[in-house]
Amino acid sequence: MDPAEGPGALGFHGDEEIIEVVELGPPGPDDLADEMEDVDFDDEGAEEPDAEAWETEDDEGVEDGMEAQDDSEVTFSLHSASVFCVSLDPKTNTLAVTGGEDDKAFVWRVSDGELLFECSGHKDSVTCAGFSHDSVFVATGDMSGLIKVWRVDTKEEVWSFEVGDLEWMEWHPQAHVLLAGTADGNSWMWKIPSGDCKTFQGPACPATCGRILPDGKRAVVGYEDGTMRIWDLKQGTSLHVLKGQDGHQDPLTCVASNQDSSLIMTGSVDCHAKLVNSATGKVVCVFKMESVAPKAPTGEGEEAESNSVESLGFCNVMPLAAVGYLDGTLAIYDLSTQSLRHKCQHESGIVQLLWEESSAVVYTCSLDGVVRLWDARSGKMISEYRGHSAEILDFAVNKDASIVVTTSGDHQAKVFCVQRPDR
Repeated sequence: MDPAEGPGALGFHGDEEIIEVVELGPPGPDDLADEMEDVDFDDEGAEEPDAEAWETEDDEGVEDGMEAQDDSEVTFSLHSASVFCVSLDPKTNTLAVTGGEDDKAFVWRVSDGELLFECSGHKDSVTCAGFSHDSVFVATGDMSGLIKVWRVDTKEEVWSFEVGDLEWMEWHPQAHVLLAGTADGNSWMWKIPSGDCKTFQGPACPATCGRILPDGKRAVVGYEDGTMRIWDLKQGTSLHVLKGQDGHQDPLTCVASNQDSSLIMTGSVDCHAKLVNSATGKVVCVFKMESVAPKAPTGEGEEAESNSVESLGFCNVMPLAAVGYLDGTLAIYDLSTQSLRHKCQHESGIVQLLWEESSAVVYTCSLDGVVRLWDARSGKMISEYRGHSAEILDFAVNKDASIVVTTSGDHQAKVFCVQRPDR
């Protein structure tokens, strides 16, 4: 990997793999992307407003010189510290769960911010929270490793378990099965609510990120030592391991899969994003980005250290992938040609990105507290939404892409209605 290579430069690993993998045909009959997307949500079923836990935009304060403009429709303000995570429920499309530094998690209604119930009992920052594929259960996990599952309709806790320090957690796309990665390198899988357990033993370093593939049969897990493993969930065995030159040189930060599970992308602190054939475990190509620091030039070493891949994802309707970097670069890559298509610069670091499910529009949230929508075909920004007085730490988009729910270091969660002129 030559550091002198320019933006978007690629490293190839065997032409036959490139030809085999990047021929992106239509999704097969097993395509489960609709159930898999984190952001697979709708917003039907608004109910009567209740003023218990929401404020209008006029109530917003301003910190750190950020603008007072507030484009949000609803503000949820029951958290008393930074709000780290948010997830929307996939079935009714009306509920959000948020977790924060105040050791609290809440399930609340998106339409008006009304609290449904608190997921009580955590004793550390709640960093993971999500609904099962059918919205029957909601799971919350804190940094100390305490994971709790609640039945949404009865608001009762049905299961809890304590692991080592929790790194990430997610639900299976079709079953009441929960997968989590911990700082000791293990990944855990439980049936809920029975608690039947299976562990996948990684290297002796944190399992920093993970994702169950849309096929529901495999999971990809990234580790702090730069390795990546593809696991067979049923057998509990490792199908492929990427390490050494095939792996990353620094900890993995994020992993993603396309909708037919054929391609995996991994992102790392080393500023590289790798495209991997999930069937063979071979690296198809490497997307490299030079560090960009337009605001405040610093020494060469500092620039490199200050950048990393923070989030990535595949477009469902075109052969495109997006990579978001800590230096504020959003890179849109063309998978057919394995080249950089667009580079969209943000004022500050990108925290997360999400694709719309049925269009070539990618959403970003960043450290400047703004949500932006980008047209991946043209590379132009469509619109931006402001309202937070601190960085956005997580966000979710519903299935028809009509609302965005954000969480922030300003102790609040907000609901934005996304107006698109092309609709």
